[in-house]
Amino acid sequence: MRLVVKFGGTSLGSGDRIDRAADSIEQAVADGHEVAVVASAMGNTTDDLLDQINFDATAADRAEIVSMGERTSVRMLKAALAARDVPATFLEPGHPNWPVITDEHGEIDVDETIARSRELATTLDEAVPVITGFLAESSDGTVTTLGRGGSDTTAVMLGNYMDADQVVIVTDVEGVMTGDPRVVEGARNVGEISVDELRNLSFRGAEVVAPSALSYKTGNLNVRVVHYQQGDLLTGGTRIEGQFQNLIDLREQPVACMTVAGRAIRNQRGVLAKLSGELAEHDINVEGVASGMDSLTFYVDEEDAQRAETVLHGTVVSDEVLSSITVEDGVATIRVTGGELPNRPGVIRHIVNPLAEEHIKIHDVITSATSISLFVDWEDGEKTLRVIQDVFDEQRD
Repeated sequence: MRLVVKFGGTSLGSGDRIDRAADSIEQAVADGHEVAVVASAMGNTTDDLLDQINFDATAADRAEIVSMGERTSVRMLKAALAARDVPATFLEPGHPNWPVITDEHGEIDVDETIARSRELATTLDEAVPVITGFLAESSDGTVTTLGRGGSDTTAVMLGNYMDADQVVIVTDVEGVMTGDPRVVEGARNVGEISVDELRNLSFRGAEVVAPSALSYKTGNLNVRVVHYQQGDLLTGGTRIEGQFQNLIDLREQPVACMTVAGRAIRNQRGVLAKLSGELAEHDINVEGVASGMDSLTFYVDEEDAQRAETVLHGTVVSDEVLSSITVEDGVATIRVTGGELPNRPGVIRHIVNPLAEEHIKIHDVITSATSISLFVDWEDGEKTLRVIQDVFDEQRD
């Protein structure tokens, strides 16, 4: 099995932890696996270095300075492997076999990086490459960086391009947890989670795997998050399933827009739960929810609209906070999903502006980390779909 193993800063935060990391690599090699290692800076080294740059440094100088954390880690880990008679070599920008190349815009040069990664993969039976995470090299040899969480990005990207069987992210958590164990009692490990679920959690503050890394995950590439104390790289933790599906589609059936008005509804506890709970009890699915200071809007199947209105009307009448409900039929839903959406600056503007130019009225836009749902008049649905498809086709070109 071919493995790319990434050790986070906390998993390399002391000599004992580096020894533990080296032990786990030694065992994987002894078991007959091909292993490439990606190392973060030890502990909080990168943040400490950044805190010391209180002068007007150029981007190139900043990259060189912060690179010292990762450069130290790979040397420490390579030395620990050598002490165990495990053939290893450290790779950093400037090394002839360095794989991660960026273009003049600071973006990954995909073709060059793939070519170099595949070449590096052919050497895995000779020695374990210990690669600086977070760092990259431009075509002119300048050190560049991949941004926060860049070591995760390095690992999953190389796992993809090196045709690895599995990427193992070794960190200071047991994997994805049901909640923050520092806040809630009884938080437990989630054995598996989809890449879409984790991407949404990551963009909302879950510090498990950097969102930028997940864009490189394919359906055939297994990614696992394990605790550094575990020792065994191939068991436990959380397995991340699937890959992002880039899709632009028009819902086949129309939905109805149900708006419930009430005084300062957003400041009233439990109103959303009460209304959505009533719909759930009557087996009415909700396609989307939008909220305002004085209203809540539910999008439901048009065929359920009359029944849903009757259900919610009873709640409106009995709750002094709520004043009225109205229903508008004939609404189309266009959904845009994809792992790259958060990396597209101005993506909402690029969608909405062309629709305005076509005089298409938008009822609502509902977004998450990896999806956008637009609601327009049913008769404009097909036209909206074509306009959005054209927008993304032009961006690909």
